[in-house]
Amino acid sequence: MTGFYTLFYKEWLRFWKVSVQTVLAPVLTALLYLLVFGHALRGRVEIFPGVDYTTFLIPGLAMMSVLQNSFANASSSLMQSKMTGNIVFVLLPPLSHREFFLAYLLAAIARGVIVGAGVLFASIWFIDLPLAHPLWVLLFGVAGSAAMAALGIVAGIYSDKIDQLAAFTNFIILPLTFLSGVFYSIQSLPAFWQAASHLNPVFYMIDGFRYGFFGTSDTSPWLSLGIVGGSFIALSWLTLTLLKSGYKLRH
Repeated sequence: MTGFYTLFYKEWLRFWKVSVQTVLAPVLTALLYLLVFGHALRGRVEIFPGVDYTTFLIPGLAMMSVLQNSFANASSSLMQSKMTGNIVFVLLPPLSHREFFLAYLLAAIARGVIVGAGVLFASIWFIDLPLAHPLWVLLFGVAGSAAMAALGIVAGIYSDKIDQLAAFTNFIILPLTFLSGVFYSIQSLPAFWQAASHLNPVFYMIDGFRYGFFGTSDTSPWLSLGIVGGSFIALSWLTLTLLKSGYKLRH
């Protein structure tokens, strides 16, 4: 396991050495969303009974930060290694495709969870946030970040240039996360958009994570867990297949 640990440690240092950019900046961005939307709509919107809008926002913003940063860590690392040519130093050692996958996956999960925890920690100083089911919070936080990390590895393998990865982020990741119920409950949407939201797997990550805090959600947490787990399994299979074949890596 020495090779796996070394690669994981390298990926950990890659984001931790610039933590102001990779950790503190996303936490600040989430807090700005909280400040703007919470101030504008606090007292005007009550989505769950007895839960004010600012409190409702916090879990969604924390989970959105987890997902976006898990994806960004894996995808940017692989894409930059390919552009600079140092990917060869990762491919030459006798690492299996499973070790390669797990090292990038766990490092991306670590960054996502750290950023999400930072958002929650910074928020609870100002807002009394309930915690109805801590295990659900942990489960959806890890499972959601794992799914997005696997998707990030796929995007990093596919992308050869910065604009390709930017297109992936801007046209897939941002719409999926912003239209997943972070700022609203889908029950407030028209019937068509409610149905469309149920096709978005990120909705189930946000909704299940929020259930852990409030004990209520737009859909069953078990259904959400099944969809999130299924998404992770499917993305992991795709990622391992690409890594084993060497697609866009070994050429």
